[in-house]
Amino acid sequence: MLDKHIVFFDIDGTLLNEEKELPKSTKEAIAALKKAGHEVAIATGRAPFFFQDLREELEIDTYVCFNGQYVVYKGEVIHRNPLNSELLEDLAKVSLAKENPIVFMGEEEMKANVPDHDAINEGLATLKVDMNLEHDPTYNKGRDIYQSLLFCEESEERFYEEKYSAFNFVRWHPRSVDVVPAEGSKAVGIRKVTDLLDIKPENHVAFGDSLNDLEMLTEIPKSVAMGNGHPRAKQAAKYETAAVDKDGILKGLQMLGLL
Repeated sequence: MLDKHIVFFDIDGTLLNEEKELPKSTKEAIAALKKAGHEVAIATGRAPFFFQDLREELEIDTYVCFNGQYVVYKGEVIHRNPLNSELLEDLAKVSLAKENPIVFMGEEEMKANVPDHDAINEGLATLKVDMNLEHDPTYNKGRDIYQSLLFCEESEERFYEEKYSAFNFVRWHPRSVDVVPAEGSKAVGIRKVTDLLDIKPENHVAFGDSLNDLEMLTEIPKSVAMGNGHPRAKQAAKYETAAVDKDGILKGLQMLGLL
C-alpha cells in the first residue's frame, strides 16, 4: 500500500479555472485521493470567507489561508500571524496620500479605506465572489489584520518594498498586491500543519500556479506547477502537469502515483 501523503492545493488557477469553476475531474480526483487514505488541504492567498463554499463542496477542513498567516487543521485554528498594526497604519496613510487604496482583511470580513475605487472593483471582480465591500478606514484599528490588498501599479511597487521591509508585497493582479508579513508565506503555514502529522517530508505534496506559490513549490519535495501557471512557478516546482482545464490535477496526481 502507498504511504500516506498530504497534498496541499492552491485555489485560483489550480483547483479553479479562470472562470472560477471547479472541473469535474478535479472534484472526482480529490474524492479518490481522500478515499485512498491521503490527507487533503488547501493553501491559498484567499481569506477564509472567500472559499467556504469550496471547502464544503470538497469536504476539506484543513487549510492555510491569507498566504500562510492563518492556518486551520481539521476545523481548529492552529496559527495566526497578523500584520504589524503600527506599520500597517503608517502604510495606509502613506498609500492613501499616493492615491493607492487598501483593503483590510480580517478573520471574518474585509473593509476598504476608500468609499469606491475602480482598481478595487476591477481586482475583486476577477475573484468572482459575491460580497458587498464596505468602506471603513478605521477597520484595521483594534483587530488582527492578516493580509491587506494594496492597489498600486507595478511601477509603484518598489517604493513600498523599500519603505516597508517588514512586509512582503506579492502581486496577484495587474493593479494590486497582497501585503503580508515578511516572515510569512504559504510554506510557513504548511509547516504548521505538517509539524502535527506523522507523514514523512518526502510525502508532502503541493500544487500551485502563481507568484504567491513560489516558496511552497520550492520547499515541498513533491511540488507540481499547473500548465497554466506563471513561468516562475514552473521553474520553482519539481514537476509540471497540464492546465487546470485540461485535467491538470487528475494528471498530476496520476503522475505522482497517488491515483
